[in-house]
Amino acid sequence: MPDRITLVTALQGAGWHPAAWRVAGPAAQRLSSLRHWRDVVVEQDRLGIDAVTIEDSFTAGPTAADHDLDTTTVVGRLDALLVANAVAPATRAVGLVPTVSVTHTEPFHVATGLQTLDHVSLGRAGWRIQVSPTTREAALFGRRLGGDTAADLFDEAREAAEVVSRLWDSWDDDAIIRDVTTGRFIDRDRIHNAEYAGRHLSVHGASIVPRSPQGRPPVFALAHRVDAAAFAVDAADVVLVTPGYDGREARDLLDEVRHLEQVAGSDVRRPVLADLAVLIGSSTAAAADELAALDAAASAPYAVGSGSDTSVLATTVPELVSLIGDLRGLGFAGVRLRPLRIPIDSTAIARQLVPALVTAGLRADVASRPTADLRTRLGIAPAVSRYASAPAGSVSVEVSA
Repeated sequence: MPDRITLVTALQGAGWHPAAWRVAGPAAQRLSSLRHWRDVVVEQDRLGIDAVTIEDSFTAGPTAADHDLDTTTVVGRLDALLVANAVAPATRAVGLVPTVSVTHTEPFHVATGLQTLDHVSLGRAGWRIQVSPTTREAALFGRRLGGDTAADLFDEAREAAEVVSRLWDSWDDDAIIRDVTTGRFIDRDRIHNAEYAGRHLSVHGASIVPRSPQGRPPVFALAHRVDAAAFAVDAADVVLVTPGYDGREARDLLDEVRHLEQVAGSDVRRPVLADLAVLIGSSTAAAADELAALDAAASAPYAVGSGSDTSVLATTVPELVSLIGDLRGLGFAGVRLRPLRIPIDSTAIARQLVPALVTAGLRADVASRPTADLRTRLGIAPAVSRYASAPAGSVSVEVSA
């Protein structure tokens, strides 16, 4: 575990509250522009956030009671992986973690897209792995009409994560030799086929992208229920849990992840981040009033069981620092904060919370933060290729999909 608290900001449109776009001002007019995303991510990067996750889905927005699109909230989104690649050159140190679903998506395309991001960002790519369980999402694809159980989807996702990992490993670090004398650009013996045959997927061949700076970008997974937690322990490097207001619940969730690691026979203790939705006000009363105003605009409270799968905190910076300190004391590596309003709360996280955490001794000053790759910043061991010890010439090669 790093000796400093890990701080991740979760970015979604105008913010996580359905009515956030109504208070976003000019930013609400730019949600489908690169400028919006670049401005928000650059601020997080400049002021010391470890990583940003970028939400995505196969649906254009949430659905209303009649299962049609809810036209009172933000509808329409840009592809998270493409956004991350677009903003990467404008940033220096922040990790870029797009959400990419493995349901209806070919692992080959997932692997190469994330490898490209890792190259473009010089080793700052991550992946928030996700399944897409709804028939509405399935209807967009001809490959499958849906009907899979949650267990089937998670089983398929496990296989997809394994295939992606094999494709990431398929090129050795030194596969490109550029030997002008012999005219060889690559050493074929240093490229390996990702041979996999499972219940859901069968893949033969290597990636088309050379091994990226991190080898394997760190994988994030949300463990908001038991089956998702078991999947996260199997497939992810970083686990996100959604605790309630009670410290006991947070401790129980962390204990559950550690228990699942033990059951899985893993000797790796993954960084576990508490995943919380936040509205940051100048006082507790002001924050509560601002959340109430958003709820009134949406004609419904935004809370657990009512639009949110995690605790929604109307809070202040000092209260948030105290909570993060308590979570650190329980054994959490850090937090992922979902700003209810972007840019209001995302700006408060970067400009106010980060300095307050430094003052509290929970973070290093931004000037002394590491600029290493994302795995290192998260305290995750370097990725060693499964083919690293394979004898030369032992594996046939097909550099193809």
